[in-house]
Amino acid sequence: MSGKDITIQGVDGPFSAYLATANGQPAGSVVVIQEIFGVNSHIRSVCDRLAAAGFNALAPDLFHRSEPGVQLGYGEADFQRGFELMQALDHAKALADIDACIKDLRSHGGKVAVLGFCMGGLLAYRSAANLKPDAAIAYYGGGIVNFLDEAGNIACPIQFHFGERDHFIPMTDVDKIRAAIACLKETELYVYPADHGFNCDQRASYDAASAALAWQRSLDFLRRHLA
Repeated sequence: MSGKDITIQGVDGPFSAYLATANGQPAGSVVVIQEIFGVNSHIRSVCDRLAAAGFNALAPDLFHRSEPGVQLGYGEADFQRGFELMQALDHAKALADIDACIKDLRSHGGKVAVLGFCMGGLLAYRSAANLKPDAAIAYYGGGIVNFLDEAGNIACPIQFHFGERDHFIPMTDVDKIRAAIACLKETELYVYPADHGFNCDQRASYDAASAALAWQRSLDFLRRHLA
């Protein structure tokens, strides 16, 4: 199953997004939020897998203001470029783009979740705190610990996935996140024997067993909360 690039109208102009649609009546919709590597083949494959599981999935190009259409790999030069693009990203504008995607998907009917990886995991968390998705899933969101003051704003169910060997996100940070979300009604936080980026089969840190378990938990979570 493969999707297509479409155009979304944002608050300050149009931007591209990758859309993969479910066959028949979707079980809900998901905004897939990119890593620092852009809406690349991995993010597109996540959208395709969600569509195969019965969800519409839309991945916005959050770097469109700096470098529209960038699709990076996982080598050192690509990592450096992705890091530069991440540093230049305006979170308020990125959240506005995600909100435009939520509203676009919702206009077609049904509930909408956000799901993000790495930088996208942080933005999925911040979307839950600042926007109105029906559910949120954050995979190894670096920097969440810097926004724990927003945790109390989260009204939707939220699920977290972390790797205990993650050299970007120490377990001390995960413990702080767990404590900050303890006040919320519907939360799930899982830790796997894996490194950062364990879900991506294009990275050396890919962990097939952890990825499979996290993915099944994610699908179960989406099915419960988007029904």
